Amino acid sequence: MNQNAKQFRFKSELKQLLLPLFSLVLALALGYLTMLLMGYDAAKAYQSLWQGIFGSRNAIAESLVQTTPLIFTAISYALTYKAGLINLGGEGQLYIGAVWGSVLGSRLSGIPVWLHWILIFAAAFAGGAIWGAISGLLKVRFKASELITTIMLNYIALEWVSFCVTNLPFKDQTAGAAPRMPTVVDNVKLSLLLPKTRLHSGFILALLVLLIYYLFMWKTTKGFELRVNGQNPNAALYAGMPVKHNAVLAFALAGGTAGLGGIINILGLQYFLTEGFASGLGFSGVAVALLGNSQPLGILLAAFLFGALNAGGIRMQTAAAVPSAMISMIQGIIIFFAVSPYLLSWIGTQLISGRNRHNLSLQNQLPPESAQLAMTTDRGKSDPEKSR
Repeated sequence: MNQNAKQFRFKSELKQLLLPLFSLVLALALGYLTMLLMGYDAAKAYQSLWQGIFGSRNAIAESLVQTTPLIFTAISYALTYKAGLINLGGEGQLYIGAVWGSVLGSRLSGIPVWLHWILIFAAAFAGGAIWGAISGLLKVRFKASELITTIMLNYIALEWVSFCVTNLPFKDQTAGAAPRMPTVVDNVKLSLLLPKTRLHSGFILALLVLLIYYLFMWKTTKGFELRVNGQNPNAALYAGMPVKHNAVLAFALAGGTAGLGGIINILGLQYFLTEGFASGLGFSGVAVALLGNSQPLGILLAAFLFGALNAGGIRMQTAAAVPSAMISMIQGIIIFFAVSPYLLSWIGTQLISGRNRHNLSLQNQLPPESAQLAMTTDRGKSDPEKSR
């Protein structure tokens, strides 16, 4: 029995690995065909895409730069998903964390750098956590759908960012500067991992947060409670787990993680906050988490895939004159085929269960003698040896 369980687990893990690879190959094939039908040089486009991902040290570095924020927003979605909840507010939580962190990053001076970093990261995490916890509280207190509340909070966060970059006391008062918040002080800017590239030490921090996600969800009691609540809420209630408290906790941790992604993007790349500096990262993180099955290794690989496609897509657009929307289409096809087997399996299950319910209702409508005859006939069909 133990051997059978190991074989089943191996097959399940192999399927989870091969499914994204199959989705990637199929998406690239369909993208190639689409470009041919639209009159583009598909071979040159994919050659440019490859060069934009692996063609040089700078290309690889840029792929990792694009990967970094996706890891944070993917973990933000995965935390709530494992707890049986849906967080579509990663982008708003990211922006709020970036605002809180930017305020401390640009206004404090004369303190040790390590303390300054701690305060910045703590502020960013707290801002995102509070923004995420709002949806959790609305969920457990008023049974509000987290799908609606998280999306609506995204819009509020975007409007708050718009206010901060254009109004005192948050906006940068440098003469002639575009609407933005003040630049963070030089001491807290993240160092570069590779000289003459944009790859900063925030990538290492992203890997560290990914490790913490794994340790928390799979090696701690609270992480076990969140996963039990996601798999079977009734069992969690029966076991005496604080289901409502855990729901709020999951949203708070998810929001805090997204907030860290926002401030790391500020400290490592542009050093000041502007409107739309991270547009689309929240929903891209959802796609990464789904493709990676909310597992740490899967998230890392899926984030690199999407980050590499984003980085290579720029080269493909300039060298082969292919619209950047082609990369978005390929990413969408990858996600569609990655989740379609589960969708088809669910549809098949519903059809089978619906047919069984229909047969049962027909038997209930028959007279007692007819129903007994139908049951006898069914038993005879199912056991041909006895019928002989």
